[in-house]
Amino acid sequence: MSNDLILAACKKGSGAWQAAFNEQNAKGCAAAYNDNAVIKAEPFGTFQGTKAIVEFWQGIIDKGFSNVEYTNVKWEPFEDKGYTLSSSWTMNKAYGLVHREHWIVEDDGFARMIRDEFEVQGER
Repeated sequence: MSNDLILAACKKGSGAWQAAFNEQNAKGCAAAYNDNAVIKAEPFGTFQGTKAIVEFWQGIIDKGFSNVEYTNVKWEPFEDKGYTLSSSWTMNKAYGLVHREHWIVEDDGFARMIRDEFEVQGER
């Protein structure tokens, strides 16, 4: 798979995650992660695996957070079949930084996150 195709798959995965969040769909958010993925979310903690990731995003959605937007997005190649994304982000009630979303293209051709590191920097 060429780097262009890998990057396109990673961008498609990222767009699917953002769409799921904006649709308030925690299971859809979790579908963008590998089954063994790890989220390190400051100040909330660390969450690993599909069940924990669904619960984490459902809790955020239940608190009224919505309308995520990424700005200043940077994609960088990372290892074989992967890219990392870093960006700023805003939601209706908060803003912060994505330090690193590590996306890989899995055997089924879909890109999923294997690591997600972000922080909330403030409230809006």
